[in-house]
Amino acid sequence: MKKILVPVDFLTQSENALETASAFAKAYNAEILVLHMMGLSDAVLTHSEGDSIAQGVYHMKLAEKQFKTFLDKPYMEGVKVTEVVQNYKIFEEINKLAKEQEIDLIIMGSHGAKGLREEFVGSNTEKVVRSSEIPVLVIKDREGEYIPQNIVFACDFKTENVTAYREAIPLFEKLGARVHLVYINLPADRFRSSKEIEEDMTSFMRIAEFGKPLHQEDLVIINGYSIESGLYEYAEKVNADALAIPTHGRKGLSHFFRGSVAEALVNHSKMPVFTFKM
Repeated sequence: MKKILVPVDFLTQSENALETASAFAKAYNAEILVLHMMGLSDAVLTHSEGDSIAQGVYHMKLAEKQFKTFLDKPYMEGVKVTEVVQNYKIFEEINKLAKEQEIDLIIMGSHGAKGLREEFVGSNTEKVVRSSEIPVLVIKDREGEYIPQNIVFACDFKTENVTAYREAIPLFEKLGARVHLVYINLPADRFRSSKEIEEDMTSFMRIAEFGKPLHQEDLVIINGYSIESGLYEYAEKVNADALAIPTHGRKGLSHFFRGSVAEALVNHSKMPVFTFKM
């Protein structure tokens, strides 16, 4: 792990993410890129050239001042930091920057979203999760200088999840974390026998692990009323310190009607959540 991206708005949730990122950076001698999106409106940018330049300079200087205070934390001592200010307005641009800068992990703070805000707007973090091709770690509360060591990874063991699995497991191995691969058996779907699920697990692991032997003790089947509730129940049972899940990153009507479990976890879970694009 060489580069970590932390998008910030200088609020408490961003500080929580920054402190977690500092722990990763110190453990792996990584650099942190701290990104602030100015998000200036087109109305501002379509003023006369002189006014536009003046507005841009003002907001750049304001961001520099905020960075100075924001990064002046004891836990940041000895961490290499690069400050980035962009006039991004859509969150797909974060994914573009992450790919250009060869980012290994995005760490974001979030206060979540619920009710009408969740259905029609969603959280900014949710938008990053939806668009990012880079793994994302979402931090809700202050975790301190935290590196997860006990992770519950939800998987339906379909072949479309192989890419996410192959990205997740090496990252978790670098962290030295124990990983529980969990299948949630839902009554709303065709309820499946343990034998059927285990056959899918075995087939999936043969593909995902390039034929390595199956570690049955790390594969868990949970009967639950929803994927969220099943994950929370098992995570509490094993005292997990993070959840992880693949995401489709659906958009438009497909996203609205089918939803995304990953985005629901990002919005609702109090635990840190990793997401990996399928």
